[in-house]
Amino acid sequence: MMFFIGVDGGGSNLRVVVAQEDLTVVGQAHGGTVNPSVVGRDNAASTIQLKIRAALADAKIAPEQITGVGMGVAGAAKEYAAGWLVEAAQAVTPHAFIVPSSDVEIALVGAHGKREGILVMSGTGSVAYGVNPAGESRRVGGWGYLIGDEGSGYGIGNLALRAVVRAFDQRGVKTSLTSAILETLNLSDPYQLVVWLYNTDVPRTPDVAKLAPLVLEHAEAGDAVAQEIAAWGADELALHVQALVQILNMDNPAIAFGGSLLTHPNSLSLALCQRLHLKQIPMPIYPPVIGAVLLAREIYANRST
Repeated sequence: MMFFIGVDGGGSNLRVVVAQEDLTVVGQAHGGTVNPSVVGRDNAASTIQLKIRAALADAKIAPEQITGVGMGVAGAAKEYAAGWLVEAAQAVTPHAFIVPSSDVEIALVGAHGKREGILVMSGTGSVAYGVNPAGESRRVGGWGYLIGDEGSGYGIGNLALRAVVRAFDQRGVKTSLTSAILETLNLSDPYQLVVWLYNTDVPRTPDVAKLAPLVLEHAEAGDAVAQEIAAWGADELALHVQALVQILNMDNPAIAFGGSLLTHPNSLSLALCQRLHLKQIPMPIYPPVIGAVLLAREIYANRST
């Protein structure tokens, strides 16, 4: 029996699974972020190795029994971090076939059950990734909150904050988001947003992104400003997909949604379905960590033959 390890190092959390060839999970472990841009390569590698060992212990399987390891880590795309990913895994599983990838690629493989199609994601950030039938791939978006992340939780939350201060200045229309956001943040007036947003040791990016569900709720309740923000988000995410279709010369590709804002019905996900002419939200088949297992299994099988 062959065993594979999947490593999913998303933006905030690490998940490691040990799975049989039929994808039955026999061991797993969880941890915090292993984004090397955030915690450094040494700390990230140590955490990955620690959690691989924990997953192996949970499965009661020796490292020598592992056939392959699929890895996708945020901030460590294979184009510039493949060697580091391989070294991190081989320190624990020296005899395994290591498949370095990216967090978005393993998410696509999990979403479709194979390395083909398009995945559009919106959570704290946003990105779309596509692979055509010829195996050619491309990422669109994913540039981070300062120069990208359109249609993301941060993008939506940021526009909501802008709408609040514009309404307060009478440069924009009144919105129910003003009272809702101030109450959520426990602030008495918009002036306090300046202290909340800027007077902090760490960027408020995740906190701004957490305002997105509130914005979408008010859009559904009929607030015109919130509806405009949700429409903007859907437009931008649709552009991600349309760009991939053109770049990769894809004909009616399978599309899947990922991320906390797109995998349940709301004013953003439903509007995006309309723009992409989808009858319902296209949910992922498997989570990204199983996508990592699938990718390792597929590439190992192709290599063997």
